[in-house]
Amino acid sequence: MISVCIIEDILDIQDGLVNIIETDKRFKLFGSFANAEDAIKMIPTLKPDVVITDINLPQKSGIDCIRETKAHTPNTQFIMFTIYEDNDQVFDALKAGASGYILKNTPPKKLLEALIEIHHGGSPMSPKIARKVLSSFAIINSGENEQLSTREIEVLQFLSKGFLYKEIADKMNISASTVKTHINHIYAKLQVHNKTEAINKFFSR
Repeated sequence: MISVCIIEDILDIQDGLVNIIETDKRFKLFGSFANAEDAIKMIPTLKPDVVITDINLPQKSGIDCIRETKAHTPNTQFIMFTIYEDNDQVFDALKAGASGYILKNTPPKKLLEALIEIHHGGSPMSPKIARKVLSSFAIINSGENEQLSTREIEVLQFLSKGFLYKEIADKMNISASTVKTHINHIYAKLQVHNKTEAINKFFSR
């Protein structure tokens, strides 16, 4: 069972999220908050598996909440739930420690799938957000490669052993689309165009 906390200041939306979580037996609601301040106080004690948070909250933002709680709850995964697709907010959230970023018009079924995916180590994002992220990697200055994350190294290790995307997805308990996103990140960070180049460049370091 995946434990969840919700941070959303619009009560109708908060109630909708609560209803979605509470009516699915795979999840347990640990708490819902209308502002970041209350969440910052309670999340380190509750230690939920996943926190769904809006970005724009009455005083401190959802990004502020992540910055202030992530160090105390390293095993809690944060997923941004917002109407915004602004580049700066996307990257501020990811830098603060968010692992996923989905839009408020996401259907309930897709939202629940995203919560499961993030709990199993994935990084669910709406297609538009994912494209923005990948576009940003494509224009990174070529002077120095970004360091691969632990998950990206794990994907690359499976690739080096000849596993297919679906096989990697099954082994890592994530979706095939998330595997593809990780691989695109790897290619952009290493500035290569295929898996052979990526494997040779990374493992020859």
